Amino acid sequence: MKNTTAAIIVTIGLLAGIFLLGRAYNYKFKSKNTVSVLGSSQHDFTADLIVWSATFTRTSMDLKDAYATLKNDEKAVREYLQKRNIADKEMIFSSIVINKQYNTTYDDNGRQTGNIFVGYQLMQTVKLESKNLEGVEKISREITELLQSGIELSSGEPLYYYTKLSDLKINLLAKASADAYNRATTIATNANSKLGRLRKAAMGVFQITGQYSNEDYSYGGAFNITSKNKTASITVRLEYELD
Repeated sequence: MKNTTAAIIVTIGLLAGIFLLGRAYNYKFKSKNTVSVLGSSQHDFTADLIVWSATFTRTSMDLKDAYATLKNDEKAVREYLQKRNIADKEMIFSSIVINKQYNTTYDDNGRQTGNIFVGYQLMQTVKLESKNLEGVEKISREITELLQSGIELSSGEPLYYYTKLSDLKINLLAKASADAYNRATTIATNANSKLGRLRKAAMGVFQITGQYSNEDYSYGGAFNITSKNKTASITVRLEYELD
């Protein structure tokens, strides 16, 4: 009789333990309803740094002559920029690139017969990096005036950058996160629920596009450098539990 009673007590204890463990497991791992929202923010801004470059060339059968002439061109370009209030530290002159030029010869049947050396082509590039956007823009349009003095010069299109991009990105992240939180709160409130703890957070793509342009957003993130006036945007995805 004692053995039977002991066995019953042990069995009851085991069953109770299994029951309590099951309740604890269900409590810990039970699924909760969640809400996932996408927050966004954008900001219009103007670039504060302009980068522009131009290339000038000289061609001659004599390498020394071409080099000497190109150095005179460099001096003329430098003086031209200095007269327009460009500081020396804002100018970057590249090293000289030398290319041998050839003309291909053909016979009466159109078959290539050889190459004839026609001279050395020397090229050099000047690049400006400046916060004087209007001044450099004007230079990029007017520097071809140097063509009148015999300088073979080709002007590129200005490129526009923003030096406080990191601060801008952090500010946009904060606003996008707040936007996502407000959306989640609205959903929870109107669903007769309460917003619980944050379960997941993921930053979307950071994009910079030109204002009033038809640029497409890209999967990897657009980064416009051709427009002075730009729009930055970012998205944030948050997932909350619902209590």
